[in-house]
Amino acid sequence: MVSDSANSFNTVYTAYYRKSFLFVKSYVHDELVAEDIVSESLIKLWERMKLQPIEHVQSYLFTILKNSSLDHLKHESVERKAFKSLNEHLLREHEIRISVLQACDPNEIFSIEIERIIRETLDTLPEKSRNIFMMSRFENKSNKEIAEIFNISVKGVDYHIALALKTLRISLKDYLPFFAFLFVR
Repeated sequence: MVSDSANSFNTVYTAYYRKSFLFVKSYVHDELVAEDIVSESLIKLWERMKLQPIEHVQSYLFTILKNSSLDHLKHESVERKAFKSLNEHLLREHEIRISVLQACDPNEIFSIEIERIIRETLDTLPEKSRNIFMMSRFENKSNKEIAEIFNISVKGVDYHIALALKTLRISLKDYLPFFAFLFVR
């Protein structure tokens, strides 16, 4: 039992800090974490000693240190498992993206299906919008050139192209990655 004269926190700290630190550090392998665990454990011990005398101080402290170290290691284990699981998920997703991209055949991008959807969608547009869009995207004419041909402003050309792109975007929603590649400038 610790006498009243030895009950000061500094005395407890001085008497047990070093060996407590070495004990905890040998399990957690992190000096800062070990310092935190030891400091918190010594405070718990001191708080308990203020309430009632402790017969076997070193055993009691060892139990606090052991439980605190175990809690830390269990928490660390959960974090590592979660991190590993997340990394595995990201790796699988990455591999899928690689696989999909490798399987992407440029000849299939312009498949009959997509060409049919584009043709049908362009046919639903007003004639002026359709012609402006086709000149812009298939004949590579500048907006200024198209504006001169149709005798409208460049803003008017932008409007007709935006209308066509919006309509195509809706029609090609299932092929959106290819749509962006084909039509977005």
